[in-house]
Amino acid sequence: MKETRLHTCMLCEAVCGIKVEVDGDRVTAVRGDPDDPFSRGHVCPKVAAIDDIRTDPDRILAPLRRDGDRHVEVSWDRALDEAAEQIVRIQKEHGRHSVAVYLGNPVAHTYSGLMFMMLLSKMLRTHSRFSASSVDQLPQMVAAWSLFGHQLLMPVPDVDRTDFFLILGANPVVSNGSIMTAPGIADRIKAIRARGGRVVVIDPRRTETAELAGEHHFIRPGTDALLLFAMVHVIFAERLARLGRFAAFTDGVDALERAARDFSPEAVAPATGIAADTIRELARSFAKAPKAACYGRVGTSTQEFGSVASWLVYVLNLVTGHLDEVGGSMFTTPAADMVDVTARSGQTGHYARWKSRVRGLPEFGGELPVAVLSEEIETPGDGQIRALITFAGNPVLSTPNGGRLERALAKLDFMLSIDIYKNETTRHAHIILPTTFGLERDHFDLALNIYAVRNAARHAAAIFPPAGKTRHDWEILADLASRIDRKRGGGWRSFIPRSSDLARRIGPRRALDLLLRFGPHRLSLRALEKQPHGIDLGALRPEQLPRRLFTRTKRIDIAPALFLDQVPVLAKRLTRSAPPEERLELISRRQLRSNNSWMHNSLRLVKGRERCTLLMHPDDAAARGIADGAEVSVRSSVGAVVAKAEISDEMARGVVSLPHGWGHDRRGIDLRIASAHAGASVNDLTEELSVDAISGNASFSGVHVAVEAVRP
Repeated sequence: MKETRLHTCMLCEAVCGIKVEVDGDRVTAVRGDPDDPFSRGHVCPKVAAIDDIRTDPDRILAPLRRDGDRHVEVSWDRALDEAAEQIVRIQKEHGRHSVAVYLGNPVAHTYSGLMFMMLLSKMLRTHSRFSASSVDQLPQMVAAWSLFGHQLLMPVPDVDRTDFFLILGANPVVSNGSIMTAPGIADRIKAIRARGGRVVVIDPRRTETAELAGEHHFIRPGTDALLLFAMVHVIFAERLARLGRFAAFTDGVDALERAARDFSPEAVAPATGIAADTIRELARSFAKAPKAACYGRVGTSTQEFGSVASWLVYVLNLVTGHLDEVGGSMFTTPAADMVDVTARSGQTGHYARWKSRVRGLPEFGGELPVAVLSEEIETPGDGQIRALITFAGNPVLSTPNGGRLERALAKLDFMLSIDIYKNETTRHAHIILPTTFGLERDHFDLALNIYAVRNAARHAAAIFPPAGKTRHDWEILADLASRIDRKRGGGWRSFIPRSSDLARRIGPRRALDLLLRFGPHRLSLRALEKQPHGIDLGALRPEQLPRRLFTRTKRIDIAPALFLDQVPVLAKRLTRSAPPEERLELISRRQLRSNNSWMHNSLRLVKGRERCTLLMHPDDAAARGIADGAEVSVRSSVGAVVAKAEISDEMARGVVSLPHGWGHDRRGIDLRIASAHAGASVNDLTEELSVDAISGNASFSGVHVAVEAVRP
C-alpha cells in the first residue's frame, strides 16, 4: 500500500523535514517537505540515500562476536552478558579509568542515544571519555564556557536578518551549517546579498560558500587568530568599540585592548597573507554595520591557536555591539533547552579537573582530547586504557594519526562497538551491537536545535520497524548499564528500583515530553505529534544576556587569563618564517554528498567522478611536474598516502586539500561499495602530537606535507 509519511533527514546538521513515499517496506521517493516551517522544502543530495543505509546488505543486523579474524552472530543475551562481564572484570582488575568510551558524530542525531549514553557514562564512572568534539568544536565550547559560563551556550549567526556575514574556516553551503543549524543556507546567503548586505569568506580555499558570497580572501592556514586580533586592534585604535548594554556586566576590556596592541594589520599581514588595508577595511565595515555576525567553524577550531581564534570570534561580535542583538550573533531558545536543563544540575562545564595520564592534556566537560587515545592505550602503568566502548564512531578515520590508533586498538584486552557497520574501527571490536537507524526510529533534534538559526521544533514518528535483530540504541545502552550494575553486585537493592531499570521504564519519549513541558515554550510531545510538519517558534530573541549568564559572578570576563596566557605565544607566529618552498600546508575539506566516514557505502553518493582528490594550485603543481589527474604521493611526518591531483586556482598557493572521511582500503572491513571507492585517509597524515594548546583539540589545519608525482 502506497502512502506518504513525514520524517527528518538526520544525515547532517541541517535536519530538514522530508516527505517519504512508501510502498510496503520500500521507499520509492524522498523529497523535501515544503510545509515544514523551518527547512521549507530544502534538501541536499544526501537525502536520496537516506534509505540506502537501512537496506544496505553490508549492514549488521544481529550481534556479532569476534572469533579469530572473523565475526560470528550470537544472541543478544550472550553479547550483552559478555560485554558486561569484560567491562566489570577489567575495571575491577585495573581501575575504573581503564575502560574508555568514544562517542562519534552520529550520536548528535539521536535524542534517545544522547539521553541513555549519559546513564551508561555515570555507571562506568571513568575519566577516560572521548568524543568527536575534540576533532571538531571543542575550542568553541571552551570559549563559550569561559565567557558565558556554559559549554553549550554558543551563539549562532542570525543569518536571516544580518547585513554583514563574516565567515572564517567554514563552508556552510556544503555543511548546511555546523553549530549553525541552517537548512537552505545557500538561499539565506543569497537573501543577504539581495537585500544589499555583504558576505565575506576568509579561507585558504575559494569554497562553494565563497563563490556564492562573491567576496573571498585567501588566508594562510592556522593564522585566523592573528587576523581576528588585528581586527580587534583596529576597532580599539580607531575608537569603534560599541559595547552598549554589555558595558554594565563585562570586565577585562582594558586588558583586551592592551593584548591587541601588538597585532596591528601591518604586523599580521605577512603571516596571514591578507593585506593590511584589507584587514582595516574589514574591521571598520564590520564595526559600522548596523547588523553583523562573525562566524568561525571547523577551520578556526582545528588549528594551533583554535581556542584563541574561537574566543576572538566571540570577542569581535561583542566589542562591536553585534552579540545577542538582532542580525548579529545570537542565542537560541529551543523547545527542549539542554543549556538550562544541564545548568540546573550543575553540568555547565569544567576545565582541567584532571589531565591525561601520559601527555598531561586537560579534560574539558569530563572528556579528554581524543588526540591522546593511542598513547593512553599503548603506555603501561596505572590507569592504562585496556578496554574501549565506541558508540557510532570511526576514530581510525576521523582522529589524528589514524594509523597509530589502528595499531593501538589491536592491543586492547576488550573492545565493544555499538554500530551499524563493520568499519575501519569496529572491525577490532570483540563484540558489535547493532542499532536501528534513520527511518526505523522516531526523531527529535535535541542537540542540533540548540544551534538553529530560527527556533523550531519537529518530532517524527518511526516509519519502519527495526531491521533484522537490531535494537534501539537506548535499549542497548540501558540493558548494558543494568547488566554492568548487577555483575558488580552493587547498585540499588530490592525495595528501590535500579537507576538503569527505572530509566528503561520511563523511556526516551516520556523523558523528552518532560523536557518539552519544562522548556521555554511549554510544549508537549503530544502537541508536537499533532503538528507533524513541525512548529515555528519564532526568530531568535535578543537580550538573552545577562539573564542567561552562568558564570560565577554573572558577569563576562572578556579577557580570561586562559586566553591571555597564549598571547605571547601567538605573537611569535608574527615572525615565524614561511615553510620551505618544497613543503606545502595541508587542509581538509567537506563534501556535499558525504558526511565524515559513514556515507560512503551508498552507491548513489559515491558513483561518478572521483572525489577524494588532492586539490593543488596550478603553480604548485607546475613546480613539481604534476599534471591534472596524475597520481601523487603525499607525505607528512607520520605517514604517506596516494591520491589523484586536481589542479585548481581555488586553492591558495602553498596549500593543498584532501577531503576527510575516506580511506576505506583497510583489511577486515565489510563495506563493499566503500572499499571499491576507497580514497585516501587525510588522518593517515595528521599528527596526534599537534594540538591546540588550551583545549587539546586536534590541529589539522596546516600540516606540512611533501607532494610529488608517482612515477611509473
